Amino acid sequence: MQPLLIELGTEELPVKALHALAQAFFDGVIDGLHKRGIAFERDGAKPLYTPRRLAVLLPGVAGEQPEQKSEVLGPYLNIALDAEGQPTKALQGFAAKAGIEWTALEKTSDAKGERFVHRAVKPGVRTAALLGEIVREAIAAMPIPKPMRWGANEYAFARPVHWLVLLLGSDVVDAQVLGVRGDRMSRGHRFMHDKPVWFSTPGDYVESLRGAKVLVDPDERRARIAAEVEAAARAAGGTARIDAGILEEVNGLTEWPKAVACSFEPEFLAVPQEALIATMETNQKFFPVLDADGKLSEHFVGIANIESQDEAEVRKGYERVIRPRFADAKFFFVEDMKQGLASMNEGLKTVTYQAKLGTVADKVARVAALAERVAQAVGVDPVLARRAAELSKADLQSRLVNEFPELQGIAGRYYAAVANEPIALANALDEAYMPRFAGDAIAPSALGQVLAIAERLDTLAGGFAAGLRPTGNKDPFALRRNALGLARTLLEGGHDVLLHALVEAAVALQPVSHPELSALDITQFVYDRLRGYYTEQGVPAAQFDAVLNVVHESLPDFDARLRAIGEFGKLPEAAALAAANKRSRNILRKVEGAVPTSVDAALLSEPAERELAAAVDEAVADTDALLDARDYVAVLGRLARLRPQVDAFFDSVMVNADDAAVRNNRLALLQRLSDRLGSVAAIEQLAT
Repeated sequence: MQPLLIELGTEELPVKALHALAQAFFDGVIDGLHKRGIAFERDGAKPLYTPRRLAVLLPGVAGEQPEQKSEVLGPYLNIALDAEGQPTKALQGFAAKAGIEWTALEKTSDAKGERFVHRAVKPGVRTAALLGEIVREAIAAMPIPKPMRWGANEYAFARPVHWLVLLLGSDVVDAQVLGVRGDRMSRGHRFMHDKPVWFSTPGDYVESLRGAKVLVDPDERRARIAAEVEAAARAAGGTARIDAGILEEVNGLTEWPKAVACSFEPEFLAVPQEALIATMETNQKFFPVLDADGKLSEHFVGIANIESQDEAEVRKGYERVIRPRFADAKFFFVEDMKQGLASMNEGLKTVTYQAKLGTVADKVARVAALAERVAQAVGVDPVLARRAAELSKADLQSRLVNEFPELQGIAGRYYAAVANEPIALANALDEAYMPRFAGDAIAPSALGQVLAIAERLDTLAGGFAAGLRPTGNKDPFALRRNALGLARTLLEGGHDVLLHALVEAAVALQPVSHPELSALDITQFVYDRLRGYYTEQGVPAAQFDAVLNVVHESLPDFDARLRAIGEFGKLPEAAALAAANKRSRNILRKVEGAVPTSVDAALLSEPAERELAAAVDEAVADTDALLDARDYVAVLGRLARLRPQVDAFFDSVMVNADDAAVRNNRLALLQRLSDRLGSVAAIEQLAT
């Protein structure tokens, strides 16, 4: 085996797509080798890339394919030969296509009979002869939404291609890709080593490029960026805020990263730090430096793609570029404070929320009514909850949020604090948007949770009322995300309130109706989001459905039942009791008329039914208090002890006895048993 190097040199590739492009190129080459049966080693191999290159470096690749065996099935004998045993046109055509005489064909048999077959063995093709095709296939399969053309060429790629390194061992592979012929010459850093880089073998690749001021290993580059940023932050007396997404973007923008410590005027720290951080990270890809209390300091770190001989000029450039944005943020913040939340709130009356649902002010009024109701249900001050809801959208009219939309709620928190609103209320204006994204925590405070619940209830009910229920990939009001946020807040917040009742209240407040505007439909929509939530936690769908199909008082109650049935499923008795309850339900479902509500002990004639009746009585007595206490694990554990009596009953007792009184009495016993077995969850759904 020989090492293989493929490097595709380009103009700067789109940073947000860079990792995906590199991975796709690597996977495409691996797949191409695999499909052709070419053996290779990939221990430690991974996509290598910088903004100007995509590379595949494999430690070992076979020099040629193994022998290529083929088997082509031909016509069956009854079709291939005539009555005299001579070849028909079908057989003659098959043989001609194979390029041999029909007498040289072999025979094989399958379920339909005997047939002709052409088997052939061809020597393997040299790997070098196949590499051009493999690379072209890998490029064609890459996810490039908007490929570019350059010059008068017919081909296209993410960016114009300028060079191609194609080495198998020490030999250059003679192949052409995207108009560029394979070579052993790459290029170094655009400014620090603007000259060709020559590789004698693929093993020279990483070190030779490092000497040319290019770190082609993205993991090494990423680690250097993080280390240099952290060191610069420590030198400034703070700690770096390193957002993983920003780190990855900077990694995709540099070939030779170098940290540059910078600062700005401390007077800008009067602006909400989230606005300053957003500007530094999102717009400029800088890394903020935090002080010992975790607050933003006047320091930040930029990453240059060069070791400048005059770093002070680079620093000045970085500091200069953020100053106008900071000045704008400061101006907006000061002007917003002059305006005040009350004035901002008035402006909401002129802003349309949705054509059928009125203005944003109308939405705020609905959310305020819901917040008051939810607060009463969960033990939060309803007056404070209403006040918080009434101010919850005021910052949408602020200049700061108009410039930085991601500061919704955050800006409101600052303005409420400046207006001397209670700190709990100010924090709730920010927390109402939580969880903001997948994996984010719910609002930490009870008031914030109330506001989050009320906001999402109205959004869901309004979305359904306006006929905006999600279909396929379309979800303009983010109703799926809102449904999961609502469910998680109720569940993780431990709010023991009936979801359906809250949804009904939200539906009643909507200004319009729609055929899909059903509280039951919306409630089911929320539970559908919970299905995925629990699937990610490893909860089987059968267990989820088993709990969904019984009456539960709240989402925390639903969760407790779900956890309990998960423990029940581990018991050795679980499968048998689930099957027994399924059998009981099926029997009871077929009964015409009402089943008696009580069991008459005098009609219990068989030992097994008497034993089961006594065992059920004891189980009911033992589990009544446990059900009231919602100790569902203990309930199911106690019911599991019924298995011997249940098994004996079904083995020896005929439920549908000829005597109507006996039959009805046994049905009553089954009903009592089934009701208690299903008191936590529909365990029959666990039966396979």
